[in-house]
This record gives sequence, structure tokens and C-alpha cells, in this order.
Amino acid sequence: MGLIFSQQCEYAIQAVLYLALKEPGEWASVKEIRDRLRTPAHFLAKIFQDLTKKNILLSLKGPTSGFALARPAEQIKLLEIVKAIDGNDLFEECAMGFPDCSPESPCAIHEHWRQLRSGLEQVLANKGVAEVAHEMKRLEYRKWFH
Repeated sequence: MGLIFSQQCEYAIQAVLYLALKEPGEWASVKEIRDRLRTPAHFLAKIFQDLTKKNILLSLKGPTSGFALARPAEQIKLLEIVKAIDGNDLFEECAMGFPDCSPESPCAIHEHWRQLRSGLEQVLANKGVAEVAHEMKRLEYRKWFH
């Protein structure tokens, strides 16, 4: 599990990056994605359902079922994926969980956290899926990007 995103969000990002390296219009089955990413199957159905509802993925049902990107990878930002799976809490909630923390009544790390999350949100909003996927492939980070 990562430090910032939920496990489901990490799987969602990895799945979308994997699909971004497919040829345009090419579909991947749940089994292919599960096997390549070594993702537990029980996570994928909910993740893909959420990504489909948010117009990030397309779902093809039937004997040749699978998933593909709903839009060109250049048009999908990492922030869309994060918000589709984890919502806005990362960018709105107190880092220490205090319900009354606000600019008017800040906790001890409020301003530091505001700056960090603002920077993170900016990075995610500016990083496109196509750019990240191709960089990961270039770096040969994971075997499944080949």
C-alpha cells in the first residue's frame, strides 16, 4: 500500500497506464489486466465500474468483454483517476483527521499540509496518462509495460 492513495486507486492508475500503452481501440480483458498487474480480482470490478462511470474507461460486455480507454490517453489526467476512486478527501480533509480543522481554525500542520496537497494536486492535474505511461515504458520500470 502506498503512502498517499488507497490501494484501489493505485490499481486504477496502473490499469489505466497499462491500457494507455495499448493501440488505440485495442481492448484488454479483466483477466489480462489482472494477470499483468498482479491485481486481486475482487478489486478490479469495482475499480473498473467507477472508472467507466467517470468516462475514463469503456466497458465491452459479452463473450469478448474487456476494457479500453474512453478517450485518448493524452486527454486523461492522473487527477481524474485519483478523484474517480478516492474522491476529493485527499485535497480537502485535515491530514491528522480533525473534523474542525479549517483556515479559520487550523491544526498544527494545516498550512504545511495545504501547501503539500496543493502541489500534489497540481502535479496530478498536469500529468497526462499518455506522458506517464510512455515514461514508465521508457524506463522499463515494470515488465508489464512492455
